[in-house]
Amino acid sequence: MKGVFDTRPVTEYDDDISRRYQFPNRYLAEAKHTENDWIIYREPRRGGGRQAYVAVARVVSIEPDPSDPDSSYAYLSDYIEFDQVVPLRDGIRYYEARLNSVISPSHIGVALQGKSVRTVSEEEFGAIVLAGFAETLHEDNPHRLDYGNSEADRVFQAFVTATPEEQKRRIAQILANRPLRDWAFRRSVVTAYRETCAVTGLRMVNGGGKAEVQAAHIRAVASGGPDIVRNGIALSATCHWLFDRHLISLRNDYSLLVAHNRVPNEFQDLFSRQLKCIHLPDNEQLWPQTAYVEWHRERFLGG
Repeated sequence: MKGVFDTRPVTEYDDDISRRYQFPNRYLAEAKHTENDWIIYREPRRGGGRQAYVAVARVVSIEPDPSDPDSSYAYLSDYIEFDQVVPLRDGIRYYEARLNSVISPSHIGVALQGKSVRTVSEEEFGAIVLAGFAETLHEDNPHRLDYGNSEADRVFQAFVTATPEEQKRRIAQILANRPLRDWAFRRSVVTAYRETCAVTGLRMVNGGGKAEVQAAHIRAVASGGPDIVRNGIALSATCHWLFDRHLISLRNDYSLLVAHNRVPNEFQDLFSRQLKCIHLPDNEQLWPQTAYVEWHRERFLGG
């Protein structure tokens, strides 16, 4: 069954929401229903949250907490953040039908108290996810970003031409599609960096309005890197090639590391403006996460 997990920016639990979610065993029976299926993360207002649905992930397994007999972990994969946070209701109706009986919006917190892990219907899940990926799944998106993948285009076109009800039923298939996940990741990273290469500082948009800059994972997906902006960096094609081969990397202060003995001088001229600090998103919360930067730098130094 599909589910909703409540998560807070500041929490006492041992959470890494792209990989694991710790919860008290009073939620264990409900959590077990979501095993091998998809869940949506919701941030409640308490604890500094945005009182909105913010991301989606797949529950791989539910396991006991080896250090606490009263807790368990949900281990996750395929985590991806929504294009935009989704409020609890669409117009006057709540996405979760159980909330439509609540008399006042101020009572929503009380209604969900003790339900931090809960199941939702396929209909509810589909509606929330479609709202969360409204931009990525817009029918014009492949043309604007020039994805250039015929199989992904075929899956995408079949999806966007389906009825809204059919889209809700097929949304899990879309979430598991790697090219489509790459589209969402690229859109988020390119937008965060304002279509600007982090290494050269050059903004790259062609005459048709298409962003030429690419989105690179800092920690590779094949090595467990998640599809989140903080594990991404916007780069020109040349810089992307160098970055993926660990010929350039980052220090923790976001200054640039260059393998001078292996990078041609004409390429090094591209980096001159950004050596002390790369171009970063305006929102500091979207800057590269230190753990991913250190993973990449270890391979730069090892190389």
